[in-house]
Formats: sequence, C-alpha cells, structure tokens
Amino acid sequence: MKYDYDLIILGSGPAGFSAAMQSTKFGKKVLLVEADAKHLGGAWINAGTVPSKALREAAASIFKYNQLFGADGASRNYQRYKMADLLRFKDQVVKYENSEVKRNLIKNEVHTARGMGHLLDPHTVEVSDHLGTRKKYRAEFILLATGSSGSKPKNFEVDHRLVVDNRSLVNMTHVPKRLVIIGGGVNAIEYATIFSALGTKVNLLSSRETYLPFLDSEIKKEFDLALSQQRMVIHTQVYVEGVSENPLRNCTEVKYRSLKDNELRVLETEQVLHFGIRQPNTRGIGLEEVGIEMNEEGYISVNGHYQTSVPSVYAAGDIVGFPGLASASFTQGRIASCHMANIDNVKLSGAHPFGIYTIPEISSIGLTEDEAISQGLDFAVGRAFYKELTKSSVSNTTLGLLKLIIDRKTLNLLGVHVIGENACDIIHIGQAVMKNKIDVRYFVDNILNYPTFSEAYRVAAFNGLNRINKSGVKYRSLISSEKDS
Repeated sequence: MKYDYDLIILGSGPAGFSAAMQSTKFGKKVLLVEADAKHLGGAWINAGTVPSKALREAAASIFKYNQLFGADGASRNYQRYKMADLLRFKDQVVKYENSEVKRNLIKNEVHTARGMGHLLDPHTVEVSDHLGTRKKYRAEFILLATGSSGSKPKNFEVDHRLVVDNRSLVNMTHVPKRLVIIGGGVNAIEYATIFSALGTKVNLLSSRETYLPFLDSEIKKEFDLALSQQRMVIHTQVYVEGVSENPLRNCTEVKYRSLKDNELRVLETEQVLHFGIRQPNTRGIGLEEVGIEMNEEGYISVNGHYQTSVPSVYAAGDIVGFPGLASASFTQGRIASCHMANIDNVKLSGAHPFGIYTIPEISSIGLTEDEAISQGLDFAVGRAFYKELTKSSVSNTTLGLLKLIIDRKTLNLLGVHVIGENACDIIHIGQAVMKNKIDVRYFVDNILNYPTFSEAYRVAAFNGLNRINKSGVKYRSLISSEKDS
C-alpha cells in the first residue's frame, strides 16, 4: 500500500516536535500538522511553558534584586516596573524559540501543513486549512499530540479586558496593584507567585480542598512560609459565582462562596486571571470514527510505547494525561517514534521528576515522607535548610530546604524534595543517584563545588546518616563500605 509519508503528526508541541526530530534520524519522511495559522510549537512555546517561564525569570530577577539590595522605598514594584517591559522580554524569548523550532524542522526536512487534522481511518488524515481547503494525506503511522486546553468558566466570561487568561495576559497594560487568580493547578500557583514577586496583592481562589496536594508535607510547609512573606493569600474550597465591574468603587468585584460555610464573600481587584481545568484536545479529530479508546476523563489510553488501541496510531503529551509536563512530553514523543522504528527497548524507567516554577522553585522525585510511611518502609530523613549554606548567605536567600528520603538498610535514596533557588536544576543530581542505585554516601565521599546550592546534598546526607547512627547503626559502617555486624 502506497503512503505519502512514514509518519503524520498532529500537533507541533513538545511531543510532536521530538517525535518528528527522532523519526527523521531514522530516515523517515514526516508531515507535521499544526492548527495554529501563525506559529509552530503549540501552547508549549506560544501560551504555556516558554512564555510563563520567561515572565517568571523576569519577575524572579526583580525579586532577587530586591532581596540583595532592598527596595529603594520610593515606590512599590508594581509602580516601578512596566508590564510592557516584562512582556517585551517574554516576546523576545518566544520569537527566538519559534525560530528555533522552524529552523530545526527545515534542517531535518520535516514537511508542515497548517490546519485542523482529522482522522479518516488508521492511516489517513484530512487537513482543513484556514481558507476551508481540504487535503488528504496517508502514512504508515500517525501520532496524536494535540495537547490540552483550559475549560471555560461557567458564571462569567473571559472578556480579555477585566478577565484574562494565559493567552490574553499579554494585553495587560501595567502590573496590577491587586489581582485575583482563579484556579488551583500548577499554572495558577506559578503565576500567583510571579505577580506576588512584582509586588501585586494576589488572592488565589481554588475549588480544591488544598493546593498542590502531591507535595511532601514538609516542603509544602516551607512553601506556605514563603507565601506568607509575600503579598499573597490562597482561598481553598470556594465557588466563584461571578465577576463584575463596579464603576462607583472603580474596581472589579469577584463574588465567591465558601464551600465550608456557604458564606458569600466579595473581593475587590483590578483584574482577574482565569485558569480552567485542563482538558485534552480530543474533540473533532476523528477518534470515535477510528475506534481509539479513551478513559473516563477523555484522555487517550496508551501502552508503554504510547501506542493506542489502533496499532498504527500513537498518542503522546497532554492528550494522554498525567503528568502533562513539557519535559515528559518530549520523552514520550521520542519513545513513540522509536517503537514505530521497531526499537522496543526505549522506555521511561524509574521515577521521573517534576518541576514547579514558582518563586521559590519546587522540584521532587520519588517517594514523599508520607508515602514512605504509608508503605511501611524503614527509612530515615536527611535535611539541609538553605540557611545552613554559605551560598544562601552570599545570595541573601534564607528560605529553602532539600530533603532526602533514605532507605535505612541499603542507604539508597527513595525520594528527593527541594524548595528554593535552582530547585528544578539540582533535582537532577538526586535523579542520577537514584537511577543508578548509588547510596547516599556518594554525597559525602565526593567533592561538591563550594559555595553552591547543590552542596545541600552533602549537608542532607550527613544529617540523614547521623539520624541512622542515633538509631543504633554503627557510624563506622555508615561512612565506609564495611558492613555493620
């Protein structure tokens, strides 16, 4: 049977992009279909990861400057710094990343088609462009990487003036003095700390019982302390009833009801930033017609190779659900493309880290302390607070914690949890040690650069070994390869 391509990919986000790059290395002919008429890279580059991290970097730099030298006392951050300057920096980053995606696709001879892709059968995709023209393409394999999008609010509208979302955020003319953020997910928390670092009084409204419930409880407590030092309040278990303009008080009013006592409350703000619940972009792409199975939440069901119930069709990225991270999506797209090339031994192995780009950063891999307790494991905890590090002194950063969950018998790492500067970078040291099953003595037997935040591993390792020693294990056996008899 003749095909136009070896692989057709719907979506140019991290999963689709990485699959395209890997497939070309196997000599495959690839067509990448993108629904956005202007930009490649999907939400990853244009509305999600890249722009939010660029804004975060700008806000963190301002926050860091004030930590080191203090505010000049003349004005608040939201008065001193222009939103236009922050957005200009963000736009520069997005423009560069867009050009890099385009350059790599051209370099690797990946064909592109602009328009909405729709599955007609397990090997055929119909693309409808923005002028209404339709064209069919056939391929041996198809990868679905259409991502996800936020749900719309029920009791008010995102008018992109008073109420903005992560896309229309670019229309903000200034850093608001007050801001209400609606949503309890990672993106909402990240943006809340971004604006808080800029001096904005932030109120976050979440319908959930708590925020970031998957965090280690001690890391969460440290983050709560960070929030208390900023101008930010999180309201959980609330239901937003409406958003309206109050011209008499020259403000925007957000009415919400507490799910605990059913009491109606009102917040006055300048603007509202709404984050809906993430939902997979599965509508209108022909899944039902082809018979591709989905779970109860609407995410596509896949096996370890990211192959759907239809063997010639694969799916990767947000469209398959957890963890819904750009970092994971890159790897998922690559694994799928390898399996298409009959390379079966490329799989995700071991625990994988997650990074939350709040201010301060949070990153984690492996078991939390509560999970280790619930599993009945024999473990010890090693801690290093940033305030104990020389790097913290020279950076004027006192808040932060690196926490190790250590198996008492093998001294192997069961989990690593970090909050503080560079958390999303230094987590990979713990990841490498866990992956290669090297015990915690690695950190005390090897030289770590000084002063660094990475040195927290050495401090935490000593702390954990001291705790094990106090429980009765001979210290001599802990610091050498000798077995305790």
